[in-house]
Amino acid sequence: MPFTSLKLHPSLQRSIKELGFPRPTPVQAEAIPPAMAGRDVLACAQTGSGKTAAFLLPILQRLLDKPRGRTRALVLAPTRELAAQILEEFNAFATHTPITGAAIYGGVGMGPQEHALRTGVDVLIATPGRLMDHMRAPYGKLAHLEYLVLDEADRMLDMGFLPEIRRILRQLPPRRQTLFFSATMPSEIANLAKEMLREPVTIQKQRQATPAAGITQAIYPVAQDLKSSLLVHLLSRGDIQQALVFTRTKHRADRLTRFLDRAGVKAERIHGNRSQAQRTAALAGFKDGRFPVLVATDIAARGIDVEALGHVVNFDVPAVPDDYIHRVGRTGRAEAIGDAFTFVSRDEETDLRAIERAIGRPLPRITVPDFDYAARPEAALEVPHAQRIAEIRARKREERARAAIKAARHAAAVRRPGQPVPHTVSPAHGEDRRPGPGRSHRRPHGGRRRGPHSS
Repeated sequence: MPFTSLKLHPSLQRSIKELGFPRPTPVQAEAIPPAMAGRDVLACAQTGSGKTAAFLLPILQRLLDKPRGRTRALVLAPTRELAAQILEEFNAFATHTPITGAAIYGGVGMGPQEHALRTGVDVLIATPGRLMDHMRAPYGKLAHLEYLVLDEADRMLDMGFLPEIRRILRQLPPRRQTLFFSATMPSEIANLAKEMLREPVTIQKQRQATPAAGITQAIYPVAQDLKSSLLVHLLSRGDIQQALVFTRTKHRADRLTRFLDRAGVKAERIHGNRSQAQRTAALAGFKDGRFPVLVATDIAARGIDVEALGHVVNFDVPAVPDDYIHRVGRTGRAEAIGDAFTFVSRDEETDLRAIERAIGRPLPRITVPDFDYAARPEAALEVPHAQRIAEIRARKREERARAAIKAARHAAAVRRPGQPVPHTVSPAHGEDRRPGPGRSHRRPHGGRRRGPHSS
């Protein structure tokens, strides 16, 4: 079925043609007609299925006949990257229309975002936390909202955004069209959908989310301490040209990136502790090929959309099968093909079996013939928890000691001639030596020592 059969406005058809989309994906074909007709939509759509266009195109169609100057559509997304990606797609579809849009998320200044709200851009794409910051101000009220989209609803639940979403909903006009998209449909998400939607058209609700058909999945059994070396080996052999690599923690993402750099592999990282500018630069460098490897955590992965991404590598096995589906869905998007490799150590076999049960089949195991599985690792990627705690405590003791010495020097510099040296924190013991009974430091007359020349 071609896009022309959906009867979209000529300006939208022109943009779609320029973007090179010959026909809608299944979720687009099912969601766009009822959404254009004003119906609420509940879609359980897997990652990479083209759902962004499934909600943007009908909203753009309906906004074309509306007067400008009022915000009428709101898209809620869980991460900054996803909000930025949705805005990018919005701008591409709206190129030949007068409709305006803006993204609102944390990590950047609020000034331009406030301006967008005050001027009434047609479509806002926002993360819940930053939107709530603006909605506390008079200019942040969305009294004229007519269209609401909740994208990646299951991820918002995982990230703890449900209270913010409920607070946002209470401040929105009750009469609106709502489009609800989620890759999975746990009970909490289903209950939220019931609260938000009125007689929705349901799409793919009963279909279990599984990786797209074009994704080749494989398991690489390997010792935990040799995972970094195996990744470098696969990159050096040319088995992987460009890869999005997932780690379970920010700490491991940092250490893996440094390991790759030392091995001569250009890599960047993206996770919650990185500033928005750093995350944007890392993603841009990955997209344009300056960094063939981007290391990411799950929380930052939503919104990473790279055209023709060949490989996703699960450096760590995700503890939840849904996260595995989301991760590998970064490749094989929009009916393309791609490879998803998962490095599995012995202690991760239980999580792997849960994933295989969820997708309904065992995954093939691969052993790399020319890789030394008995090699001694250069260094452990993960510093043991007890060692990290001991290092943090030692560092804090040193900081307290330096602060005590600095305070003592400052006190000596401002002391009047003849004034005794006060007791300070001992750098050796880190304890406050307080004066004993009858030895108070406080003196009469504001603490001055009265000398022979005092008046």
